[in-house]
Order: sequence, then C-alpha cells, then structure tokens
Amino acid sequence: MDPQRHRYGAARSRFGELFLPVGDGPHPVAVLLHGGFWRRRYDRTLMEPLCRDLAAGGWAAWNLEYRRLGILAGGGWPETFEDVAAGIDHLERLPALDLDRVVAVGHSAGGQLALWAAARERAAVGVTHAVSQAGVVDVREASRLRLSRGAAARLLGGSPGRRPERYAAASPIERLPLGVPQLLVHGEEDAIVPVSMSLRYHDAALAAGDAVELVVLPGTGHYEHLDPGSDAWAAVIDWLPALA
Repeated sequence: MDPQRHRYGAARSRFGELFLPVGDGPHPVAVLLHGGFWRRRYDRTLMEPLCRDLAAGGWAAWNLEYRRLGILAGGGWPETFEDVAAGIDHLERLPALDLDRVVAVGHSAGGQLALWAAARERAAVGVTHAVSQAGVVDVREASRLRLSRGAAARLLGGSPGRRPERYAAASPIERLPLGVPQLLVHGEEDAIVPVSMSLRYHDAALAAGDAVELVVLPGTGHYEHLDPGSDAWAAVIDWLPALA
C-alpha cells in the first residue's frame, strides 16, 4: 500500500503519511511518532514497517514527521511540540477516520512526544490512548543522565536549572495524570534509554490515578520495538483497543 502524503504546515518537515486499511471506514487512527532523540538525521521511515502492519490490521496509521534538531532543521522548543500538536489536529481535515479512537504510539523520543500529546488540553483532535516504546518519559532525568550526548538540553534550550518551566511542560512524568489509558513497553537490556525510566513513570502514573500498563521484556534492547515481528510490537498490538 502506498501512503498518502498530507502537509499540515509550510516548513519542509511539517507533513504526515497516511496508511489506510482496506475498506471505506471510518477507521480508528494510530499516530506514529519516531524517535532519534529529536535529531534531524532520524525520520518517519523508522516507523514505516509498523504503519504497514497497523494498516493491514484495520488501523489508519498516520506517520507524523516534525521539525527536529540540527542545522537549519528548525526544531527544538517550542517548534517540535507545535508540529506534533498541529500534525495530530490535522487529522480532522482527513476523510474516513474515526477520531473517537486516536492512539499515539511513539518510540524512544517519540514515546515522550506520544505521552506529551496525550496530555494536551483543548486539542482539536484528542489522543484517547498512548503507547510508549522504550520512551524518554522523564526528560529531566534524560538531561541529568546526558542521554545521547545531552539531547534533552538541546531540545529544550538548556538544563533543567535554566529552563525549569520547559521541562515541566515537556516531560510526561511531570504532566501526570494524563487521563487516558497508557501502555509502556521497555526492554530489560535497553542500553539507550534505561528501563528504570519506564519503571519509575509507571509507579508515578498509578499513584496519580492513571490507567497504565507496563511490559518489561527480558533479553530485549532498544530497537526491537521497530520490528513488526517482535514480541515488543506484539505487546502493543495485543493492548490496542478493539476495532469493533
């Protein structure tokens, strides 16, 4: 299946690719948000196999691109976040979609964006369920650990000490409760984003009253989540709300 490209803004990276299932719809929607620590050299193609798998299973998959970090890339605070919000809201302009079921699915830094999107207030298109795959769900901790050579500080324009209000606005763990069902999937052997981040988030989300599930997979690293044949992806498929 060939995806349909739709622009939601004028900048080069402000577009999404829509993978539609067979049938007239309306189809429930999965918004896919790729990782790469918000850097330009990583893009939506990371999520294409998952999009095709979702569409084969009856979901409309919206593979969202956004402005990222890099020379002339235009991303960071607040542009990256504005793009994710605008890209999701653009779904109301597209036909044959069931906007009462909108699941945000993000890998790594995309997991941070997926949960952040679920926490948006007064959204034109609300996220009803959220999935974090090895997600950077605590941006303040990511900055403290200097994950990916300090990518979090680059994203938010400084350290938590310099930009506390940005970390409070951007970090999912600081936005709890999100008020939507959430799934966290993390590999026990993840050397890129430590599993402790999802463990801590899970406990905090439960304490805040959110409906949240955590799947920790032994012998699993960071990138297995991108393989539609993996146990990590099977955990997501099994959790997704029913199509009927």
